[in-house]
Amino acid sequence: MSIVELRQYTLHPGTRETLIELFEREFVSGQEAVGIAVGGRFRDLDDPDRFVWLRAFPDMGHRRRSLEAFYTGSVWRENRDAANATMIDSDDVLLLHGPGFTPRPGIREVVGTVCRPSDAVAFDAYAARHLGPGHALHRTAHVENDYPLLPVRTGEDVRVWFGPAEPPPWPFRQLRLEPVTA
Repeated sequence: MSIVELRQYTLHPGTRETLIELFEREFVSGQEAVGIAVGGRFRDLDDPDRFVWLRAFPDMGHRRRSLEAFYTGSVWRENRDAANATMIDSDDVLLLHGPGFTPRPGIREVVGTVCRPSDAVAFDAYAARHLGPGHALHRTAHVENDYPLLPVRTGEDVRVWFGPAEPPPWPFRQLRLEPVTA
């Protein structure tokens, strides 16, 4: 299992395509060059001003070193003002344990579910009945954020998966996502 960030950005109206173009042109390869595995990138189909994406690291030590390298490097330095100009909020970040997720080519829509189960044992029983390996199940990583320049949400215990499933009996939010294709 990797350390995975599920990042959900709220953007200024009409700027999502600008950020996606910049992200695909500069930030995917720039992050991969420092050891970050960039996963799925998505347009939120229910909110034209949201960009959702995932990135993964082998462990927390790699995460810290890779983030330090990227955010002090030339790719970010040369493009951060343009990226930040599109964003209202980039702090909606869940730090998770999981396999990461990149949709198969040709997929037009992905359902992502963020669930807040009240009982871990009951959730495991639900997952055994309703979720398979293709759902890429992720769980909150209850670890200290050792790169505090990038905040993450804390104090939550969530499960996140991708793909259709029987609705869980706990509070959940579904994301209808359109994969960004390079």
